Amino acid sequence: MTAAYDAVVIGAGAAGMMAAGVAAQRGLRVALVDHATHLAEKIRISGGGRCNFTNIGTTPANFLSRNPDFCRSALRAYTPRDFIELIESHGVRWHEKHRGQLFCDDSSESIIEVLRRECDAGGVHWRMPCAVQAVTIEDGVYVLDTAQGRLRARQLVLATGGMAIPQMGATDFSLRVARGFGLRIVEPRPALVPLVFDAEQWRPFAALAGVALEVGMRAVPTGTDPAAGAPGPGAGRHHRRHAAPDFVEDLLFTHRGLSGPAVLQISSHWRPGEAIVVDLSPHEPMADYLLRQKAGGRQLLSTVLAQAWPRRLAESWLAQSGGLDALRVADASDRDLRALAGRIHDWRLWPTGTSGYKKAEAMSGGVDTDELDQRSMQARRRPGLYIVGEAVDVTGWLGGYNFQWAWASGMACGRALLPA
Repeated sequence: MTAAYDAVVIGAGAAGMMAAGVAAQRGLRVALVDHATHLAEKIRISGGGRCNFTNIGTTPANFLSRNPDFCRSALRAYTPRDFIELIESHGVRWHEKHRGQLFCDDSSESIIEVLRRECDAGGVHWRMPCAVQAVTIEDGVYVLDTAQGRLRARQLVLATGGMAIPQMGATDFSLRVARGFGLRIVEPRPALVPLVFDAEQWRPFAALAGVALEVGMRAVPTGTDPAAGAPGPGAGRHHRRHAAPDFVEDLLFTHRGLSGPAVLQISSHWRPGEAIVVDLSPHEPMADYLLRQKAGGRQLLSTVLAQAWPRRLAESWLAQSGGLDALRVADASDRDLRALAGRIHDWRLWPTGTSGYKKAEAMSGGVDTDELDQRSMQARRRPGLYIVGEAVDVTGWLGGYNFQWAWASGMACGRALLPA
């Protein structure tokens, strides 16, 4: 049996439901297909179950892409305030946490229900669970062979996201289909993900698992001056990925390495073989602090640092810095204390990798933005083919930015789809 539609959207997540609902309410006959049994599981688990659904301070600078300007049009056309107005019209209550992050007062289910209602208001045809076995094109019409029969449409929207959290059904489906139609792909990799270290290198710090504190963090790209971060030979378009500011966020020690918001943020900028720099005192010059403490008594250095850090970290970190944990601050020279402060502000580490897609919150890379029209998300060389959300080479920082990209790119697509 064959069913015909104006558009078929594959992927009933954030971007897919947004695109489908907008197009259907414009009068298009739309089918929304997803292989999952439960709707929008990634939305459901996000933000600890309360969904960090946007960031009020969203700008194009909060996104990484080979073309940093690509996201401007969609983000300008559909802002965080626009999405807030949508959910408020459905009675969803929300609150702001630090750094502009917005969360539901109740649960993530509130956001899922808004998107479901928007789709239902336009009469979207739900096909779920429904696996897509093949996608082809015949005389300009996209043909989908699915577990519920054959679907035909002149417009196809790929909205299946990326490969992060495969245990919840994430796959590279959109990338495979896009590649099959001849579109270029920016090599995907885990983003917003913990970093891991060589077991022997990390052994002194493994016992700190569970210790957390606020730090500054940056990546040191290959080919740059380690201290200044100045571009080295050959820096060009590829180097633009490192033009992000330092992050000041919480750091969490784990048995295998580092996690927490600071590391998730920097992981999107880090590449294998590069170092990361941790500032263990981002808000106070440590040299001034240590010299003040020297004048005030004969405490151990570990005791002095334990007033600024968790004690376990102070003792372990100093033990790995030449046995300084047993030194009294009054016995250290001013020069040695300044040198120690320099290492505290510039602690260099070389991760061996990431925790992979199972622990990643997003995927970076995806369909090359040069292949897409930034106003509509339509493939330039494949009329009628649209790609939205995480499958596109646009990756947001941690803090609600990736959801805002999903809403904005889904809206751009939904407004651009045409009736047959």
